[in-house]
Amino acid sequence: MTLSSPISQPLNHGNLTPSLRHKEDTHKAEFPRIFLTVVRGSFCSELATLSDYPLPSVSLQFTDSISSLPKPLIEDLSLLMGTAEVSGSPTKSPLTVSTSVTETLDGFHEFKISAYSLTKGLGVGKFVASETFTVGGYTWAIYFYPDGKGPEDNSTYVSLFIALASEGADVRALFELTLVDQSGNGKHKVHSHFGRALESGPYTLKYRGSMWGYKRFFKKSSLESSDYMKDNSLLVRCRVGVVKSCTEGQRNYNIPVPVSNLGQQFGNLLESGKGCDVTFEVDGETFSAHKLVLAARSPVFRAQLFGPLRDRNTDRVEIDDMESPIFKVLLHFIYWDELPDMQELMGTDSKSASTLVAQHLLAAADRYALERLKVICESRLCEGITINTVATTLVLAEQHHCFQLKAVCLKFVSLPANLKAVMQTDGFDYLKKSCPSLLTELLKYVARLGEHSVSASGYRKEIFADGCDANGRRVKQRLH
Repeated sequence: MTLSSPISQPLNHGNLTPSLRHKEDTHKAEFPRIFLTVVRGSFCSELATLSDYPLPSVSLQFTDSISSLPKPLIEDLSLLMGTAEVSGSPTKSPLTVSTSVTETLDGFHEFKISAYSLTKGLGVGKFVASETFTVGGYTWAIYFYPDGKGPEDNSTYVSLFIALASEGADVRALFELTLVDQSGNGKHKVHSHFGRALESGPYTLKYRGSMWGYKRFFKKSSLESSDYMKDNSLLVRCRVGVVKSCTEGQRNYNIPVPVSNLGQQFGNLLESGKGCDVTFEVDGETFSAHKLVLAARSPVFRAQLFGPLRDRNTDRVEIDDMESPIFKVLLHFIYWDELPDMQELMGTDSKSASTLVAQHLLAAADRYALERLKVICESRLCEGITINTVATTLVLAEQHHCFQLKAVCLKFVSLPANLKAVMQTDGFDYLKKSCPSLLTELLKYVARLGEHSVSASGYRKEIFADGCDANGRRVKQRLH
């Protein structure tokens, strides 16, 4: 097919097209035709002039003779066409690559079955279950059947299974069950999918409650006299590997995404003072802010400024029982979502001063339901506990329901090296007057710690008021 385009205005190509001549000069030099491979769209009128020599028309059709033109001219043609591709030969499509990646997401769980003899006689099909644990986005549990899972074995064997405890369909996984040799000889009883070729592939669990394991895991008569039993208890270790597959394609881009600066933008808004519609009077100082920002960050401010029981004048609010530096930090956190430089704010790097500010700020955060700020203060107070500050921090933790902070304080005070020194501080006198119930709790804590030290050689794990064992590890309490 041949397309023609009328000539409009000249396009300067300098010395790139010396071979182009007017149609009348074709007896001197053969006029090279111009051929374009059209990709999409139509030709624009700007592709009308190809040289300083006016031509009556430009012929366009499919051929390989385009290679006779100078390369710069071909490039100019490509730019002018926009939607057309100038080509001397068919272009090859780039090779694309993708890879299927299949791997296992592994997780482990250890399940101790204490007082084994009391589980006997539970009944066929009745089990003792571990706490649930998560691997590969699914929840799992270990089921131990002391009298067997099925009636066919007449309670001769114990059964052990791993069960899918969450919703899921066709979950593919590898499993490993290990009954630990508690004599120290290392002769564990292991059933595993890992480290070997599986003829039929990973095990598939069809739905919640599906299990993998062994009905005849171990003969009861042999188990009770084996090295797997110690102090009337068994120890089971489990490994689950959830099989996940994905296809990774070739990345032909790298676009860096900037980190969020939302806090900085809101902070700049506060500092500019633009659009402020509420003023707070705190300890003789005034602070301007934006009602909508405060309401979005704090449910207490939302109720105070927009709720049905709001004050008549919501444009000017007086705040009692708070010092102005503390409110300034509170306002800074509401906008910036981070604390300011405390050393710069206080003009000192004193640890006691930092603790005092954190104590007041925690009370303010609780007052306005700023949970993240409250946790930040709780964490900082845990790090800054000393003999002189622990008693007042303990009272604060009790009053504002900071259970982790309270546990850390109780543990610090109950240490023999600290208890006497803490009792001689002014903070301890304040504790006795403001929260006498804490004294009773502290005495119980110290007594339990003493009991544990006496029976330290035993195997029974003591659980204290803070939900931790003697080594400070979190322990979930159970009902026995």
